[in-house]
Amino acid sequence: MSVPEPRPGAPAADATTLRLGYGTNGFANHRLDDALAVIADLGYDGVALTLDHDHLDPFAPGLTRRVAAVGRRLESLGLGVVIETGARYLLDPWQKHAPTLLHDDPTRRIEFLRRAVRIGADLGAEAVSFWAGVRPEAVSPQCAWDRLVAGCATVVDAADTAGVTLGFEPEPGMLVQDIADWRRLHAALDNPARFGITLDIGHCRCLEPWPVPQCVAEVADHLVNVQIDDMRRGVHEHLEFGVGEIDFPPVLAALAAAGYQGLVAVELPRDSHAAPAVAARSIEFLRAAAATDHDSVRTLCSAPAEATPAEATPAEEAPVHM
Repeated sequence: MSVPEPRPGAPAADATTLRLGYGTNGFANHRLDDALAVIADLGYDGVALTLDHDHLDPFAPGLTRRVAAVGRRLESLGLGVVIETGARYLLDPWQKHAPTLLHDDPTRRIEFLRRAVRIGADLGAEAVSFWAGVRPEAVSPQCAWDRLVAGCATVVDAADTAGVTLGFEPEPGMLVQDIADWRRLHAALDNPARFGITLDIGHCRCLEPWPVPQCVAEVADHLVNVQIDDMRRGVHEHLEFGVGEIDFPPVLAALAAAGYQGLVAVELPRDSHAAPAVAARSIEFLRAAAATDHDSVRTLCSAPAEATPAEATPAEEAPVHM
């Protein structure tokens, strides 16, 4: 199910050809089989599969058999897949997201990410996505950074061996929270070919210094995974489309102009209570936004990017709701 690389010099696709997906973390109250069926029935092209205790638990018995079954299910439904690793309490029932690569003992996190890479390889995933984590108070910034670089290097080695593409996600409030941080990490790892970026469109509005379409242009050469949601400036809260502040037709046009061919997956992890209805509204919204004619926006997004600061709340003051 891997997506082929665009041909060199090929014209950018129209926004209506973007491949839409939906994240299973927004279907937390559904069995995985049922969630995949609903997502496919609504017309999505793929799924962002968060490995979790009830959705392909990577630590439960019979992993090989269960991965094979999920692969057959995805194939039968015609769904592409990316692997997400943001489960909240999978590794520690007491502490959300712990341990991360920044903790004193990141062993369980590293093993989780290695398993995610193997699962991604077996499912033909387009990318395996992960993030840095929040720096523990007792860990100095330099120590946290050194731990992150070392941990990421281990995951990159695993991905190279498995032939899997990694998408590292800048996350508000984490050690790597924006595009500039990702670039620093990419350079510290010696610019590995399989270490791309996962771009959350909402995060761009939350804290990046550029307009959202320009954020897409800034990372186009390294973009391997896209999450999409609405958001307000300075507040890290994933919102349904139309509730926040993002103008989506220019964003989708920017993705098309960048030649992005991967999944654009809806990321609404707090809406599982109404998942089918939210997913239905989301695909209708995105299809309408993609069909909006924005020739001037496409021209802008194909031009060299300029650092136009976004207005309002500075990133360091942004409240975090992960």
